[in-house]
Amino acid sequence: QVQLVESGGGLAQAGGSLRLSCAASGRTFRTYAMGWFRQAPGKEREFVAAISGSAYTWSASRTYYADSVKGRFTVSMDNAKNTVYLQMNSLKPEDTAVYYCAADQSVSYTPDEYDYWGQGTQVTVSS
Repeated sequence: QVQLVESGGGLAQAGGSLRLSCAASGRTFRTYAMGWFRQAPGKEREFVAAISGSAYTWSASRTYYADSVKGRFTVSMDNAKNTVYLQMNSLKPEDTAVYYCAADQSVSYTPDEYDYWGQGTQVTVSS
């Protein structure tokens, strides 16, 4: 069982930055793939970024990004803190959404594939 709690959302101006955190419970945290998704009003939940788990060392993890955030967002994992981060730079108004972290045994771009979800955190980017 994995429990996830996001934090770090808020209001930012276009061009600004925010860092989201997702704290996870569970002794096998490092073996899980962690994904970030977002959902804007009236839209479906979409993939943002993901990082694969590693049974041995975080340095072996791979990262994945949606084209819309590539080069602006960075996902990272701190196994010592059981926390995954999403650093968001050069924010745009279209990044406004509720952001969710999710965990599963392997990386997927599809929300339905993830078994565990956080409660979500609102990110609002003003122009």
